Amino acid sequence: MNERIYVCHTFYHVYIACLKELNLPGDRRGQACLVLSTMSNDFGNLKARAERSGLFRQVFVFEEKEEGFFPVLKKYHTDRGNLVLNMLARIRFCKLLGKLQEPFVPVDFRAYKDIYVFCDSDPIGYYLSWKKIRYHAMEDGLDCIRYYDTARYDNRGHFRLKAFLASLNLIFIQNGWGKYCIDMEVNDISVLEYPCPKYVECSREKLTQRLTAEDKSCLLGIFLEDRERLVKQLTEGKNHENKILILTEPLCDLETRERIFRDIIELYGKGMQIILKPHPRDLLDYEKCFPGCVVLSGKFPMEMMNFLPDIHVKKVISVFTVPTSIGFAEETVFLGEDFMDKYEAPEIHRQNEQIKD
Repeated sequence: MNERIYVCHTFYHVYIACLKELNLPGDRRGQACLVLSTMSNDFGNLKARAERSGLFRQVFVFEEKEEGFFPVLKKYHTDRGNLVLNMLARIRFCKLLGKLQEPFVPVDFRAYKDIYVFCDSDPIGYYLSWKKIRYHAMEDGLDCIRYYDTARYDNRGHFRLKAFLASLNLIFIQNGWGKYCIDMEVNDISVLEYPCPKYVECSREKLTQRLTAEDKSCLLGIFLEDRERLVKQLTEGKNHENKILILTEPLCDLETRERIFRDIIELYGKGMQIILKPHPRDLLDYEKCFPGCVVLSGKFPMEMMNFLPDIHVKKVISVFTVPTSIGFAEETVFLGEDFMDKYEAPEIHRQNEQIKD
């Protein structure tokens, strides 16, 4: 039986998978496999770089399909006006969504001792539950459940009943509530308002602190396609001694998104060199919209800048991306929900405030 396999949907997921592997003894490295889901992220040629690194034995591409790919599933979202009827429809939906993924799954997960799944709210979670395959769930982003507990928000109203049905594998709930989820790994349990009996803590900071210079070089080789260009972007240009880094996110519609980041630049950017780091799923053309700014590639996790020597910025500014893992900035600014209230209805982003039970 194979040892470990990681199912990743984002560059950050791959980064955490790498950290976990680099924290193992040397004789255990190079045995794990990596699965890159293309459902919501374009990984470019990351597959080839990960394979060359020697950190993973094999890298697979998973053409995971969103539920909208299967028209047959639409009927199960019709409100039947009755809790029991709606729940029966959901039971059928959960099983069918898992079953429909099978032709696209690139590996036999039963051949692996430990399966690690980032963001099991995606169809892979339904698939593993349908196949009755046990797995470890992983936090989607750094402390993301603190700000958006998707399991409780998506199942608000009769949550305890739904959690019980999930424990029987009649329906599926993500983030540690499914029957075949062994545990749910999070960065910091103490910041989470709502408990889950399967939460286990694994500090990302501690994983990073144990990295050697060789480990950091391995990570840079995996994630940076053009290291020289990135270093040049971060160390040259007008006012480069006074630079701020703004992390973009796929917020609102494109027009509102552009306004959000123009306002951030107006608020924080006077007399500064502005560097924009696009989110991998952000489709706004920042080079066109912000020609006076330095625009980095979106296809690497921001944490890589921690491992580049002599990289330093005055401020890193984000809206919802948690910036606590950043070590190359004098100051980090997390704008959060109060800031976003100016751009969209508060209920759209204040999800945790709407959880009742």
